Amino acid sequence: MKIIILENNKSSQQVIGLGIIAMPVVIIEMWEGRTVEQKEKLIQGITRVFEDIGTKPESLHIIMHDVPKTNWGTRGEQASKLT
Repeated sequence: MKIIILENNKSSQQVIGLGIIAMPVVIIEMWEGRTVEQKEKLIQGITRVFEDIGTKPESLHIIMHDVPKTNWGTRGEQASKLT
């Protein structure tokens, strides 16, 4: 699993009133195969962590990419070939 967090990107900021509010984007790249329920728990957990540091849920974006193991290389091989 790979997690990328983007913040303070001008293209992902929203102007509200006179101020600018950063809208963090969390991008998760993971092997395919997780259930809808597992993804929901992951979204809820990430949202809770961001709430703990003062980010409102409505300002947070989470994007999940399911990557087939045949499209993921590690240790010089396709992840699908690893045991």
